[in-house]
Amino acid sequence: MNQSALLRPDWTPATVALMVLGFVVFWPLGLAMLAYILFGERFKGFKRDVNQATDGFFAGCRRGRHRRGWERDTGNVAFDDWRKAELDRLEEERRKLDEMRADFDSYMRELRRAKDQEEFDRFMRERRSKPPATGDDKGPGAPYEMA
Repeated sequence: MNQSALLRPDWTPATVALMVLGFVVFWPLGLAMLAYILFGERFKGFKRDVNQATDGFFAGCRRGRHRRGWERDTGNVAFDDWRKAELDRLEEERRKLDEMRADFDSYMRELRRAKDQEEFDRFMRERRSKPPATGDDKGPGAPYEMA
C-alpha cells in the first residue's frame, strides 16, 4: 500500500482534522470518517468479497436465464417430461397473450389517432365557418393602430 497517501485509513493529521471537521459540520460525516480511520484497511477485502459474490450470482443468472431453482430435474423422467410440456404450453400461452396485448395496443393507438383526427377536423370546420374578423376587432389577431 502506498503509505504516502494523504487520506490513508490511519491516524494522520489530515484524517483527524477531517474527522473533527465532519463532527462539527454534520455528525454523520465525522462518524463516517472515524469508521474509515478504524476499518479502512478492511474495506478493500470487503469490497472484493462483495464483488466476487455478486459476480457469481449474476453469472449464475446468465447461465440459466430461464431456469429457476424448482426447474431442476427431479430424477423422475415421466414427471420431468410432463413438467417440461406444461412449461412449454404455458410459454406458448404467454406468447399468445403478448401478441394479443400488442394487437390491442395498436388498436388503441389507431383509435386515439382517429379520435384526434376527428377533433382536428371539427376544429378546422368550425374555424372555417367563423365570419372573418373586421378591422374594428381588437382581438389577439387584430393589427395594432399606430398613433
